[in-house]
Amino acid sequence: MSKKSVMCKVLVAAAVAGSIGVATAAPVVLTIESWRNDDLPMWRDQIIPVFEKRHPDIKVKFMPMAPTEYNAALNSKLEAGTAGDLISCRPFDGSLQLYQKGRLASLNSLKGMDNFTPVAKTAWSTDDGKAAFCVPIASVIHGFIYNKDAFDKTGVKPPVTVDEFFAALAKFKAAGSYVPLAMGTKDGWETASMGYQNIGPNYYKGEEGRKALIAGKAKLTDAQWVEPLRVLARWKPYLGEGFESQTYPDSQNLFTLGRAAIYPAGSWEIPGFEKQARFKLGVFPAPVKKAGDKCYVSDHPDIGLGLNAKSPNAAQARIFLEWVASPEFAGLYANALPGFFSLNKTPVELKNALAREFVGWRGKCESTIRPTYQILSRGTPDLEGQFWNAGSAVINGSVTPEAAAQKLQKGLDGWYKPAK
Repeated sequence: MSKKSVMCKVLVAAAVAGSIGVATAAPVVLTIESWRNDDLPMWRDQIIPVFEKRHPDIKVKFMPMAPTEYNAALNSKLEAGTAGDLISCRPFDGSLQLYQKGRLASLNSLKGMDNFTPVAKTAWSTDDGKAAFCVPIASVIHGFIYNKDAFDKTGVKPPVTVDEFFAALAKFKAAGSYVPLAMGTKDGWETASMGYQNIGPNYYKGEEGRKALIAGKAKLTDAQWVEPLRVLARWKPYLGEGFESQTYPDSQNLFTLGRAAIYPAGSWEIPGFEKQARFKLGVFPAPVKKAGDKCYVSDHPDIGLGLNAKSPNAAQARIFLEWVASPEFAGLYANALPGFFSLNKTPVELKNALAREFVGWRGKCESTIRPTYQILSRGTPDLEGQFWNAGSAVINGSVTPEAAAQKLQKGLDGWYKPAK
């Protein structure tokens, strides 16, 4: 055999070996940690396949756990070095602490982070805004979901003002066919989130009031913070029988079974309610004090995605995060999960009618975040937990709004000293 033939065979063998190596190289597998266990089908069937088609060398697994177990389990896995590459980030302090402990990597240099405003990044940035550690994904908006059939049958129109709201509740109570308001007080977060933090911004003027509280220029005993508690106290006669022992799932069932007219809500209820309810749904924002008043809406950052600082696949994880920061992902996510609204600067065309109504309030009202989530729940007692107790106690009638406000402020004063 000639020397030339031998060389050709060697080159062919090398080429074949190389092609086999490329073909059989296993793709890198990224794992996403999350508390959103209801979202598994969406990620698996609608979102991840789009990314993997573009990046066949990277596979992604969405590995959720029970929401109530997430924080503790995630911390344990991070401590043991067994956590996934990508970490679903709850807003504000919990994720901030992970970053401060070196568990989450800085994403300042990540391509696509300029697709978000500083406000959108607030929930996943240091207090000074200099370091961002999670890609913002979505926010949720508060308001009221109502049974359109019940409204038509009873002759009630969606209320705009507080007086109209209570007139509607009174009409439903008088008619007797529906529980006017589907909410209980057993799960305190319900009265805080869908109660106080839903209606409160129209009284303390959203971000203006929230920032004044953080700065120490306002107190929870001021009129604009007490008034929402007084309004909540007026809800009591319109709740269902035994509301004191009614849980969050009880409230959901009461409404979706068609037994209640109005549900104090978060936009996250849209997919479940549309699947379960056998009646037409409508939505309206928190009523203003009087016609013509400027309106404020709780538009709260809910979920982001960060990079495990010790991920062995950081380069591939950053490629995935760059895609999560893209307008394409924003559109996919917002339409796959109606009621979770993109924080990306690029507008998303929403297919779901109720979701469009909720997000439409952004153009009519001023957006704000829940007042207890940034800074004010870092001490003991934490303000968010205090509001859980305060909202339920006020509605139950076991404490006056004024006394509840005093207790809230006293608890805050016990540990929080505003920066001067």
